[in-house]
Amino acid sequence: MIYPCLWFDGKAKEAAEYYCSVLDDTAITDENKFAVTFKASGQKFMCLNGGPEFKINPSISFYIICKSEEEIDRLWKSFLQGGSVLMPLDKYDWSSKYGWVSDRFGVNWQLSFGGIEDVSQKISPVLMFTGTQCGKAEEAFQFYTSVFKNSRVKSIARYLKGENDVEGTVKHAQFILGNKIFMSMDSSFSHQFSFNEAISFVVECDTQEEIDYFWNKLTEGGEESQCGWLKDKYGISWQVVPAILGQLLRDASRVERVTAAFLKMKKFDIEKLINA
Repeated sequence: MIYPCLWFDGKAKEAAEYYCSVLDDTAITDENKFAVTFKASGQKFMCLNGGPEFKINPSISFYIICKSEEEIDRLWKSFLQGGSVLMPLDKYDWSSKYGWVSDRFGVNWQLSFGGIEDVSQKISPVLMFTGTQCGKAEEAFQFYTSVFKNSRVKSIARYLKGENDVEGTVKHAQFILGNKIFMSMDSSFSHQFSFNEAISFVVECDTQEEIDYFWNKLTEGGEESQCGWLKDKYGISWQVVPAILGQLLRDASRVERVTAAFLKMKKFDIEKLINA
């Protein structure tokens, strides 16, 4: 299972409750002192109680396919309360009604009316490769689809000569990782942001063999961090974690020992966690 993790400065529960009040078909699915998880239209999210170190930015956003104009108008109005507009809600070449908004927590949403038949998923993460990573979107998603099972590139649209970005780079692409759709794009414009730890992707593993595999693959050319965190060679952050971790952290009799054990780890060791 692969799903996004959103870093908040101590406001994980507040953020999760907010998104459950705004998005359709939602429910909080788990909670501990570190994080709250919820699902929205089949997409799992983790809201993490981090600190002030990292701030969410538009390099990773979430694309929502809206089934009606009433829905897109409602989401736009909700996200805009305390938020800001990146692209106005309007008609564009790719959508009869589309807008890009940053909500009160800084999370970015791209809202589009219609097109579910082209995407087949309500909410999809979008990776925007900017700065020194611009032009590497295709290399990155080819790499990711080689690492994860049940993965493939679904579609690629490139900038043509005379369009408003570098010819041949990715205008929009869709790729599938573990049966979930991701999107990506290149942008050579002067953005003041790039990938950071504020949005990462959690990879839940059932076995130590899986943890070892994903850790080794995703750290190639990247860097290791603490507690299952790593950065890949494109600067995107991942958390390679055992699926049993949530269960262990819900056990009040052992949560302190488990926490003390994993705080000493870079790559997770399932046996040591279970025996803590």
